[in-house]
Amino acid sequence: MKDFSSKAASEAVEQVKQYLMSLQDNICKALEQEDGSACFKEESWEYHGGGGGRARVIEGGNIFEKGGVNFSFVKGDKLPASSTASRPELEGRSFQAMGVSLVLHPRNPLVPTSHANVRLLVAEKEGEDPVWWFGGGYDLTPYYPFEEDCLHWHQTAKDACDPFGEDVYPRFKRWCDEYFFLKHRNETRGVGGLFYDDLNEWPFERCFEFMQSVGDSFIKAYQPIVHKRKESEYTEQQRRFQEYRRGRYVEFNLVYDRGTLFGLQSGGRTESILMSLPPVVRWDYNWHPEDGTEEARLYNEFLKPRDWV
Repeated sequence: MKDFSSKAASEAVEQVKQYLMSLQDNICKALEQEDGSACFKEESWEYHGGGGGRARVIEGGNIFEKGGVNFSFVKGDKLPASSTASRPELEGRSFQAMGVSLVLHPRNPLVPTSHANVRLLVAEKEGEDPVWWFGGGYDLTPYYPFEEDCLHWHQTAKDACDPFGEDVYPRFKRWCDEYFFLKHRNETRGVGGLFYDDLNEWPFERCFEFMQSVGDSFIKAYQPIVHKRKESEYTEQQRRFQEYRRGRYVEFNLVYDRGTLFGLQSGGRTESILMSLPPVVRWDYNWHPEDGTEEARLYNEFLKPRDWV
């Protein structure tokens, strides 16, 4: 793991922080324009160890039934268990963690749910150089998927990765398929995208450039899909299926998601951490789609790893 000096860390942290706040602004502006009705409401909060964040939530819009685009920058005296489980050598270090995390739950079941996150964590100990790593990515969770939307999503992700090496997109695409997998259901959460963590294989500046490439590409990947599908008519049956499938989103976030676990274990702001949960969801006992239906097509063709580009 590559280290850098405390002075360099301080300057780098501020640079990343400014980028993340700008990214939050840009994404919120684009989504408000696309929705055309609702606006994000902002609530600033402070963290007990230092720092804080800006929680922005949109509700009851023409498109977005609920969504959040959050920025956080927090400090603590001790890394939570979710961060040291695979790195016992970091126990006892203080930390700085910052990132933008978003989840969007459209009302129309033909518009997919989406999630994105980009983050930096710096672990520090007196007398030693700070240790740092980046993480993030984005994934798409359609209910009634369209091949062309999935192709566009993955092509945009690949375009963001290609300047950093031809192996980057395949590696992080595969990681996304493996990470967003519900073991107890034996199915992926959606059609994937990108996921990476513990990224410090390049110099800090190069890793930061990659964060920016991923962060800036999210709206390019998602907004065209929203724009294309937002006026589509849908049935009550399709809405009911969307609510049922949202249950998988809840299950993943509460059981497996590392960001959720980090936030809760580090004493983060609960409302901001759980803003990712959908507003309306259902669990129907032992439900299975009928053969030959669009719902069955989702399970048979899309909820398994697949090469898109």
